[in-house]
Amino acid sequence: TRAGLMLKSVQENWQAPDHEQKLLEAIKFNQKVWSFFQAELSDPDNPLPKNLREDILNLSIFIDKRLFEVMANPDKDKLQIVIDIDFNIAAGLRTTPQP
Repeated sequence: TRAGLMLKSVQENWQAPDHEQKLLEAIKFNQKVWSFFQAELSDPDNPLPKNLREDILNLSIFIDKRLFEVMANPDKDKLQIVIDIDFNIAAGLRTTPQP
């Protein structure tokens, strides 16, 4: 959630004088979060089903590419998909699995 909120704040305050610094901070934080997912999901002992691990890893690759695109050509609209994914993953992690 924090990763999405950081990007959303940058997006909403794009004209702020410090938006470039805030954007870099938000991107770095997102990269740390997604790097954690990549490390955990790459572990062969991870208990999640293989298909789910692969899907989330593919999603993390997409996130990496999008964040690099934003760094190369800053555009607040390019952030929306990452914000949406961050919030959706966070919501999924907050739910309690049903028996």
